Amino acid sequence: MTQLERAEKGEYTEEIRSVAAEEGIDPEALRRRVAAGKIVIPANKNRAQKVVGIGKGLRTKVNASIGTSTEIVDLAMEVEKAGIAEKYGADTLMDLSVGGDIAGIRKAVMAEISLPVGTVPLYEAFALAIEKYGAAVNMPAELLFEITERQCEEGVGFMAIHCGINRRTVEMLRRQHYRYGGLVSKGGSYMVAWMEHNNRENPLYEHFDRVVNILKKHDTVLSLGNGFRAGAIHDACDRVQIQELLINCELAEIGREMGCQTMVEGPGHIPINEIEANIIMQKKMSGESPFYMLGPITTDIAPGYDHITAAIGAAISSSYGADFICYVTPSEHLGLPFPEDVREGVIASKIAAHVGDMIKLNKTDADKGMAKARRDMQWSRQFAYAIDPERALEIKTRRGNGDEHSCTMCGKFCANNMLRGMFEKDMEGSDKK
Repeated sequence: MTQLERAEKGEYTEEIRSVAAEEGIDPEALRRRVAAGKIVIPANKNRAQKVVGIGKGLRTKVNASIGTSTEIVDLAMEVEKAGIAEKYGADTLMDLSVGGDIAGIRKAVMAEISLPVGTVPLYEAFALAIEKYGAAVNMPAELLFEITERQCEEGVGFMAIHCGINRRTVEMLRRQHYRYGGLVSKGGSYMVAWMEHNNRENPLYEHFDRVVNILKKHDTVLSLGNGFRAGAIHDACDRVQIQELLINCELAEIGREMGCQTMVEGPGHIPINEIEANIIMQKKMSGESPFYMLGPITTDIAPGYDHITAAIGAAISSSYGADFICYVTPSEHLGLPFPEDVREGVIASKIAAHVGDMIKLNKTDADKGMAKARRDMQWSRQFAYAIDPERALEIKTRRGNGDEHSCTMCGKFCANNMLRGMFEKDMEGSDKK
């Protein structure tokens, strides 16, 4: 049985107990949310992995994506990137490889880390179709289900499945005269091309019950992919994106009723004033399934700094109730991420998730602790509270240490040193009130 089915029967699984302890939540409250589909726990039976809860009332989680392209295939680098993602605090990892020995790369990555690993089975299926049949549009539909089953057997924790693409959404895309940014989802564009070439319905939508039963057998979380997500600000919340969201929310409910853990994926590029509406719609239409936001990127004109544009979107998304954030790196829109990009992307998204959780969950204790440590110039405590203590210590060291009660920013003009000992007792008293 899946975590959802066991929770429905009133069982406190080992995974539920672990998440409850990690998050500081009553196990019964957590069990009820898992049973209701408001929280998912990637716990594929075929692989030992770190236990992570995603959903209502939990800390916003961060996913790091790695993977080869057809232009750069470097197994050692992908393994290194996976290790960096785990080291700097990613909660999950997605292997999005499309070049080289995709299965071999996935196996090596999964052996390197303990994080739950996600995939997009469509990528491997189309890559194999190009290799075996000469073109992606020649892919036999059965190959999709074979690859999905195989990846589940390997222990994949969650899968982005593009079930919300169907004949209706494709026709809607045509009737709205395409888009400013085109179709930016690899899985989405390849599936649309396959459907148009073969004049057929999307097999993943047409045989959704088969998809659910494959994932359910292994307790792999179904992440309903957004193949029509906007790749430009001016395409956000267009008819085809919202139609796909509606379909995915309905499918999430169906999958949940069948006993499969499900979550829904959200927009890619979106202006900040439209984020709240997307989250409200997704939560209401899906029965509060966990919402997985890709970024989201909030302006189109900052190549090289899209980890910042996405952090803005992620913080706002988290504050309004998004549960899961896919990081964006500085190389977004420019090239394949290198190891240093992975670190930047993970840290930026972790900061954004924390900023959102300060509002959503009222998690501000660490900020209060940091404030006092700065006031008292207690450097070891400051580094302990830092999201990236390694970077903080590196910067302080490179700029000179100053003395034990200052830094080189102000030196002898340190504001806190000037008033040291004058008001601390008053502050401590106010904290106790």
